[in-house]
Amino acid sequence: MSKTVSMKIKNMEFTFENSLVKVIANRNCPEIKLAGLIVGPFEEGNEYDIPFWVAQELEKSGIARFREEERLDATRLYKIQWTERVQAVGHIVKLPQNFYPKLRRYLVDLKKEAAKSPEKMREYEKITHLTQDVVNSRLKKIVSLASAPAQTEHILKNFAHEERFLYERLYGLIHEWRTQIVKYEGE
Repeated sequence: MSKTVSMKIKNMEFTFENSLVKVIANRNCPEIKLAGLIVGPFEEGNEYDIPFWVAQELEKSGIARFREEERLDATRLYKIQWTERVQAVGHIVKLPQNFYPKLRRYLVDLKKEAAKSPEKMREYEKITHLTQDVVNSRLKKIVSLASAPAQTEHILKNFAHEERFLYERLYGLIHEWRTQIVKYEGE
């Protein structure tokens, strides 16, 4: 089962890497030809929708920057954690689009910064605990919902892709277990 989960997460990660994100050009730049892809030209200050992996490279080279809404930071994570804590067990709120891939990247970036500064190490530790709190809170809700009768699309639409996959697997497993546990096929 763990290979299936790992492959599913990798596939979701691939989809995220190729999803469109919004960037703002930092400077003018002619069109860039990549393997089977042409991006640009870019004009300073204008906004563009480009694949995430391209946006990362443009940011590294200083050509463009992600829009603030595309980033996950401590403030947004604290708001998500607070919202999770005030919600009832059976209620799951919608996360920002691509929350988990963005969270993984945020943690990786913080860890790199933490290696250079004790101050950043404390921030990394706080964010790691905050992340675990959010994940554990949502996991409890997913398990609870998967243990109940099938959920409506109204509830399921608030799940992130990774959570929906987990819910469906858990629901199927729990439903099968319940069916088999009370089944008696005596002699």
